[in-house]
Amino acid sequence: MNKFSTILGAVIVFVFAACEGPQGPPGFDGFDGLDGLDGTDGIQGQVVEVEGVNFDYDFDANLFSTLITFSDVTNFEVFESDAVLVYRHDGLIDLNDGTTADAWTQIPQNYFLNEGTIQYVFSHTFVDLELFIDGNFDLSSLSTDFTDNQLFRIVFVPSEYAESPDFDSSNIESVMSTLNIGEEQITKLDIN
Repeated sequence: MNKFSTILGAVIVFVFAACEGPQGPPGFDGFDGLDGLDGTDGIQGQVVEVEGVNFDYDFDANLFSTLITFSDVTNFEVFESDAVLVYRHDGLIDLNDGTTADAWTQIPQNYFLNEGTIQYVFSHTFVDLELFIDGNFDLSSLSTDFTDNQLFRIVFVPSEYAESPDFDSSNIESVMSTLNIGEEQITKLDIN
């Protein structure tokens, strides 16, 4: 009986495994959906340059801060899933060919001073961005070179780019290249 069951099982496997036949007729096409509105070409992200940023000192917290509301600097719609990057202008650097170039540093950024260490940091929502200067000493005497008339670039990066493993946010030129944004496309504002 055991041998019969084994032979019967083998025959069933070979019969069903070897079944092949002509392909059946194709299925019916689905219903055509409604056409949506065409999107705007080329809007992949945005860079906003904000000049004249001044920080206010909070004595109780011993830090400087300033608030930038996105609707004050751009009409670009920012989503909760988008990345917001901030770069501080560190000045001009001399190049080997005799020309100069802007130096941008991504926030957060530390500065080591004689008095101690300060750090530019930020937090954001999809509505605004708050910049802070924090430190490990009494900041009330911090030089206005760090607090007054600062220049920042805010980069709004759609989540598709920000989540890519090839995305390098540490270099503003790389970010702008990824987003296909040239210097002439940067929105520049002076909030002084």
